Amino acid sequence: MKALAINCTLEKSPQTSNTEALPASVTGQLEKEGVEVDVVRAVDLDIAPGVVSEAVHEGDDWPDVHARILACEILVIASPTWLGQPSSVAKRVLERMDAMLSETDDAGRPVAHNRVAGVVVTGNEDGAHHVISEITGGLQDIGYTIPGQAWTYWNRGPGPGPSFLDGGMPCPAGCRNPVGPVPHPPWPVSRRGTPPGRVRWG
Repeated sequence: MKALAINCTLEKSPQTSNTEALPASVTGQLEKEGVEVDVVRAVDLDIAPGVVSEAVHEGDDWPDVHARILACEILVIASPTWLGQPSSVAKRVLERMDAMLSETDDAGRPVAHNRVAGVVVTGNEDGAHHVISEITGGLQDIGYTIPGQAWTYWNRGPGPGPSFLDGGMPCPAGCRNPVGPVPHPPWPVSRRGTPPGRVRWG
């Protein structure tokens, strides 16, 4: 089984990313469960504006990301919180994924059929629940199954303050460390023949 985590930080490599650190706890648990994990730091790539899976211009990296998404049964999207909103990078990723609404597999089913997704959110301000709802709403439109509580966040709360990597845990205002029903996707896609497992998100 494979999982892809798309880090939608605004910080290019090798800069430190809070939005890389928190999802690492999720992907680490997935790996312990025997899931093969792939990670994309979207801001390092040339992802052009658009709502198609094909390259918008020469050098557009989205077709490769699209192929990596389709190669995985589990998708994790991680975004920082800016002004209570998902990052512009996260929105760009979702815009490009919009093309998947009309894509089908060999059986004529939506390509996201029997795939699961979760969300990780960081930020030293409030707004995590809004960011989660924006991202999960888009993924559900595309056809992903979003298991209950398949998300985690670290938000300090209103106003400036330390970030996750600045010793922000335990957070003073709001922190969610749920347990979500991942890594095992819905029954038909599970190759292990086992009931849905649970991984600690955060």
